[in-house]
Amino acid sequence: MLDIGFLELMLIGIVALLVLGPERLPKAARTTGLWIGKIKRTVSGMQREISAQLEAEELRQKLNEQQKKLDDSLKKAKQDVESIADAPASSREGAPGQDATEQRVASASARLDDALQTVREDTPAPTDKADHQKDSNHQ
Repeated sequence: MLDIGFLELMLIGIVALLVLGPERLPKAARTTGLWIGKIKRTVSGMQREISAQLEAEELRQKLNEQQKKLDDSLKKAKQDVESIADAPASSREGAPGQDATEQRVASASARLDDALQTVREDTPAPTDKADHQKDSNHQ
């Protein structure tokens, strides 16, 4: 913030002593300290609030990305299942057609499992940041 050194503070103190006198200087210093404390607390509160809002926005974006990935994976799986269901009945009855259908079902199932695993891996684990902040405030 401000770059005030020891000499500047001493000069301000001497001027304040001359202007206010020894009787009013302690009260003025106390009042000044209270105001500075209030200002610091207000600024600190604003910084915490802004930080919390930024974190919340980041989490919303991550959740939206995960939801989009999950929706895409489910669409692919649905298309695979529908394509299997729409296969001609004659190919289902014969042995060669049945093998192809089983392979397609296994492939669709594997893709769905992979998509779900990817979503589980990409999902961030919840943190107890609020608990940590409470603990650090009490120290």
